[in-house]
Amino acid sequence: MSDRVASVERNTLETQIRVTINLDGQGRSQFDTGVPFLDHMMDQIARHGMIDIDVTAKGDNEIDDHHTVEDIGITLGQAFAKALGDKKGITRYGHSYVPLDEALSRVVIDFSGRPGLDYNITFTRARIGNFDVDLFQEFFQGFVNHALLTLHIDNLRGINSHHQAETVFKAFGRALRMAVEPDPRMAGVMPSTKGTL
Repeated sequence: MSDRVASVERNTLETQIRVTINLDGQGRSQFDTGVPFLDHMMDQIARHGMIDIDVTAKGDNEIDDHHTVEDIGITLGQAFAKALGDKKGITRYGHSYVPLDEALSRVVIDFSGRPGLDYNITFTRARIGNFDVDLFQEFFQGFVNHALLTLHIDNLRGINSHHQAETVFKAFGRALRMAVEPDPRMAGVMPSTKGTL
């Protein structure tokens, strides 16, 4: 496989975002988004996915964080699609269960070429610090729509909303790592009977 890196810029009247990723990285990350709790969660994706991620964003956070969070998800998804190219030789599927104290989450991924999100998290609080937990669904929906994958997210249990979120993002990172990993037995082969993803 060639270098699986990508840089994507997305500029709208609401946000200006730049994302750079390396799917075969060391789990390094750098974030400047104006949304600190999202930065903390994306750091989990990088660290546990062994993906280098650099995100800078300027958005209309004086209104709220909605546009910034959603558009980061969109741009990150576009970067994944670009870095994966035709997807030949990847494992395609990934899954992970991650606990954190009382919380447990499961994430399952298929880089199917078809966007689909099944999202099942009942947070115990509406906000984590200043972060509105409803925005996590917007982040993942934006990612799914533009990375073109099927994503199932289930928080199976949890009392502490920070723990709930962190288990989801850690599991997401680990599932991504598994799914995008080159499969030596599938080198140069499309992992689909359709011949395309």
